[in-house]
This record gives sequence, C-alpha cells and structure tokens, in this order.
Amino acid sequence: MDEIVKQALAKWPNVPHCTGWLLLDRRGQWRMRDDAAQAANLPGDIIRHDALLGFINRNYAADDAGQWFFQNGPQRVYVELGYTPWIVRLSEANGALKLTEHAGGGFEPSEAWLDDQGNILFSDSTRIAALHDHDLDLFSSNAELDENGGVFHFAPGVDLTLQRIARNDVAERFAFVTSPAARAAAA
Repeated sequence: MDEIVKQALAKWPNVPHCTGWLLLDRRGQWRMRDDAAQAANLPGDIIRHDALLGFINRNYAADDAGQWFFQNGPQRVYVELGYTPWIVRLSEANGALKLTEHAGGGFEPSEAWLDDQGNILFSDSTRIAALHDHDLDLFSSNAELDENGGVFHFAPGVDLTLQRIARNDVAERFAFVTSPAARAAAA
C-alpha cells in the first residue's frame, strides 16, 4: 500500500466505502462505472491513465470477507469482478512459458482448472486467476485435454493436472465475492 494512502487512512479513518463504481473485467482491464453504467448493468469505461492504473494496482487488496477493493486514500472502493480477482496472461519466450497477472507481477501456478464454460484458471498459494481469453491458443498448444480435464505442460518437469470445476462454484471454492455491491444491497 502506498505511504500516502496509509497517511490518509490515519487522518480520515471513517470515510464511507464505495461499491459499484469500479470493475475488473474478464480481460484484466479496470473500468469506471458511472451511475448510468451501473443502472444499465454495463461494464463501464476502460481506465487508460497509466499513473491511475499503477495506483489502483499497488493498492488492490481483499478484506476478510473476500471482497476485493482499491484503497483510494481513506476510501475503500470495492471492486466488481468480471470473473476472478486476478487475470493472467500467458506468454512464451525462448521456449519457456510465463504467467503475468494483470497488475504486472509474476504468477507461479500450483494448480490448474478448466471450468464448464471452457475458461482456464490457475491458482497459486493465495490467489485464483482466470487466463485471458486471447491466450487460449498458446495454452492449448501446451496442453493435452480429455473428457476429465487434462494436463498443462507449464515448464519442464512442471505438469499441472487440469481439474474440472463449475464456473458457478469458483467464487465459493476460492473464497471471493464477485459483487460487493450486490452483497451490500442484500444486507
């Protein structure tokens, strides 16, 4: 968390939380959702300002209830999730595969999943991430799929068994909330 954010939290500890205004879409893009986008259930406008994107990524975290948020100074802005709290890109360089999460950090998978809608997910010791759909061809060229799931050859000697999971079970299985706004409205 940025030092300026920590200072703002100490100075103004009781600023109300915000829900519905920020979305992490299925492709790892941050989107701003104004009142009209929220009312029409639209994803909102893609945020393209590099400094703002960096600030959001550095101050992105989860609370104890599994709700992901961006700590914007003293205000916690809860994030609507297009699918999972993390989106990863798969790339290949010099014959080696690499996963990078949407905030720019590395992602070392320990498990792989195939959901009932054809999405690929990876988990590490603390996070669950969906593979960006533009990387499915590279994934497929390094996987052996069958009716039970299959195997993903991530690195020499690192074969990940593709476990099956229903998309509707992912949030509960990995303990995250896809819509803090809906949760707040229901409370």
